[in-house]
Amino acid sequence: MDLQLTGKTAVVTGASKGIGLACVEVLAREGATVTGISRDPANLAKAQEQLPDLTFAVEAVDLTDPDATKAVFERIGVPDILINCAGAARRTPVDELDSKALHAAMEAKYFTYMHATEAVIRGMAERGSGAVVNVVGQGGRAANPLHIGGGAANAALMLASVGYAKAYAGSGVRVNVINPGTTRTNRVDEGLEAAVRSTGKPKDELLAEMVREVPMGRFGEPEEVANVAVFLASPLASYVTASIVTMDGATTAAI
Repeated sequence: MDLQLTGKTAVVTGASKGIGLACVEVLAREGATVTGISRDPANLAKAQEQLPDLTFAVEAVDLTDPDATKAVFERIGVPDILINCAGAARRTPVDELDSKALHAAMEAKYFTYMHATEAVIRGMAERGSGAVVNVVGQGGRAANPLHIGGGAANAALMLASVGYAKAYAGSGVRVNVINPGTTRTNRVDEGLEAAVRSTGKPKDELLAEMVREVPMGRFGEPEEVANVAVFLASPLASYVTASIVTMDGATTAAI
């Protein structure tokens, strides 16, 4: 399917691996001019090596820093598309959760997305067009004792996203959210390690339990999330805004 992205400019945060890198690949293959952002220049170089047949720019910046975020977008310019995947709050057993961990969760997940969005959304509105897709996470809707800090950040991101969508809908800017469930990235291992500390169960046993909880019988793949994100960012989704799309293999199955 032609998503009508040839000639469009796009920025993907968290672009060096996982869902972010998958979004870079889909956008580039659809003809967009893509810039990938991540904190670590070495990881960005590895990402470019993984996609040797595609050309995309990279920028290394810590998005928890609002001034650095503003500066990088001043260099890049206001893109047609922003897909936020950067930042992930660590899963923490509730017995280890404290104020420091809660602040860290918000810095890692909520503020990375908000700093990037704030850097471009007014420019999109002045231009009269733009699309933001925030890849958030189902942890903001389903409480998990191992993910209280991150879940709170995800819930805040959902509210902020639909708030921006409503505020800028009349200016031609769309903002949507995707909530993946468990997706086959390195985040799975981090969650399993927290679960091992909390339950004392072996990692293999916990992994099998996680798979059994998914009615589709498997985890999601990064490219599956990327396909939906890029569609939502494309002109083919021109009347879709303030939507929250669940991608968890029917695990929650709630309306």
